[in-house]
Amino acid sequence: MRKTIFDWLGKEFIGLSSEGKAGLPLPEQTGEIFQRFDRELRDAGLSLEHTVRTRLWARDSEGRNLGSAERVKILSGRARSASSSFIAPIHFDSEARVALDLLAMRPSQPGLAKTLKEYDPPIVPLRYLIYDEVVFLSGVTSTLPALENQVAEILSRISGSLADASTSWEKVVKVSFFLHRGQKLEALKESFGKVIRAASAQAEYALVDGYSAAGKLIEIEVTATK
Repeated sequence: MRKTIFDWLGKEFIGLSSEGKAGLPLPEQTGEIFQRFDRELRDAGLSLEHTVRTRLWARDSEGRNLGSAERVKILSGRARSASSSFIAPIHFDSEARVALDLLAMRPSQPGLAKTLKEYDPPIVPLRYLIYDEVVFLSGVTSTLPALENQVAEILSRISGSLADASTSWEKVVKVSFFLHRGQKLEALKESFGKVIRAASAQAEYALVDGYSAAGKLIEIEVTATK
């Protein structure tokens, strides 16, 4: 397991990353990772209820689907978080089929509650959550043909979510891009720049091999302040 503790946006964050235990059935691999995450968080005076974002990695679509279903069961109620999921065999150093990244945040005051916003109608991922004046959007995808069209549709949906959360692109602090390995990073940057000017936001990029459905070429996560 990898654990990092860092200060960002005036808050303390804990980042946890781990691969599952090879040989366990897929749901159990996911559940066992969350058990270890929960122990680490409790040692720091937190719990899974302080989770603000998770990313699930899988070797194949079966791993993504079963791992995501188990994540939904575990991170329910006050533990719900922004989420995303990817197929990326190269992500793994072991024979595990599922891996997880979890980001937890210590609020500035004890007892602060998350604001959880669902899509209408609700789908598996949250639309976004607000926790102590920080806004975390789940990963957003599209199935339109061509990367440029997908990026434009995704950014339009993200703009709507930011407005709904009473924030804006000017207050976006981080944009995370998960690009299909068969696409060009330069084309992604060009498509993004045609629509959004968010010069102050940190950008990070990763290459993956698949998403929740065929035809998707990019998934974008956004973090903003109020």
